[in-house]
Amino acid sequence: MTSIWLRRALLALSTCLFAAGASAAGHETLKLDAPKPNLAPTPPMGWNSWNKFACNVSEQLIRQQADAMVASGMKAAGYTYIVIDDCWQKSRDADGNIQADPERFPSGIKALADYVHSKGLKFGLYSDAGSLTCGGRPGSAGHEFQDARQYARWGVDYLKYDWCYTGPRNPEAAYTIMAKALRESGRDIVLSICEWGNSQPGRWAPAIGHLWRTTGDIWDGWKGKKEWSHGLLDIIDMNAELWSESAPNGWNDPDMLEVGNGGMTATEYESHFSIWAMLAAPLIAGNDLSKMDADTKRILTNAEVIKVDQDPLGRQGRRVWREGDLEIWVRPLQGGDRAAVLFNRGDKPAEMAVSWEQLQLPPKLKADVLDLWSGKKAKAVAGRHGGTVAPHGVLMFRVSPGVQ
Repeated sequence: MTSIWLRRALLALSTCLFAAGASAAGHETLKLDAPKPNLAPTPPMGWNSWNKFACNVSEQLIRQQADAMVASGMKAAGYTYIVIDDCWQKSRDADGNIQADPERFPSGIKALADYVHSKGLKFGLYSDAGSLTCGGRPGSAGHEFQDARQYARWGVDYLKYDWCYTGPRNPEAAYTIMAKALRESGRDIVLSICEWGNSQPGRWAPAIGHLWRTTGDIWDGWKGKKEWSHGLLDIIDMNAELWSESAPNGWNDPDMLEVGNGGMTATEYESHFSIWAMLAAPLIAGNDLSKMDADTKRILTNAEVIKVDQDPLGRQGRRVWREGDLEIWVRPLQGGDRAAVLFNRGDKPAEMAVSWEQLQLPPKLKADVLDLWSGKKAKAVAGRHGGTVAPHGVLMFRVSPGVQ
């Protein structure tokens, strides 16, 4: 595990040297012939194996997680994709076709995808734009069209495409090649760009992929850097000013959820989930779905918070006020509603309120306010609304304007 993180850190350093120079691999330039398919009108929701299981993936594990997604109520809450991250692949055959690890996936990927589909879910895989994946397995460089056709034959619906062992490749060019390959594969496949935000993907990725990573990996902690990864607060800060680069069918991706993995408190996980909803982020769970405690399930299946994340207007929220450890985030919603998060990053409780001016509403307008975590409702509120925010916690509201 540690060796993988170290390898990724070294690779990230070398990648940064090339990311700004689009001419480094100009011979790769390829134009897309058709518009991007509309496969992610709202941020994708699902599960990915990496945060909890890293390289310890198997056919049995994926079937177990698919079963648990249905049985736990996650599917009913909107989670759709079951995605196998790194280390499922082992080699290429004599014709260059990518092959799954036969010991871990004895029935093959198509049979596993068929099983996931039989549950009413969608199936995803991982690959890499380099010669190798971050875990040292065969990457897709030079095999993009061949791999895309294989994925289509297997029934893949979602591809997470990483950025290790890429050498001097230009990110925009490399991801364009895979996008073209997927679009010509004969199957609709979501492209999740995992370039770690090094080359400002929000400026070029919207025409290519359906979501793009904005930072390095998240780790299951409140703040700080750990090996290759960043804590929750660091990830939030790195995404706060990217709101203009996100829109329906093209989403900023602050990385997968750590809710339920044990490194933070339930209060901190509520903050994690709330801010992800305000960021219009993909909600990709990263815990063991078969062993969720009550808090984990409560947080991941909160219908009102998910409704904010999945709002069809598709406008990412913004941090509109910050003073010390206290922040206010606002997000416009379809139909004129607003979502607001009062966020306390500090270690002591704080009294906070959001004003109607911060919501861009007339100060005398009366609105109904729903607390999305407690379920409490307040009617005909004018001017401002708030309360006591716990340390490392949030209050999250949906404000529905009435009449003046």
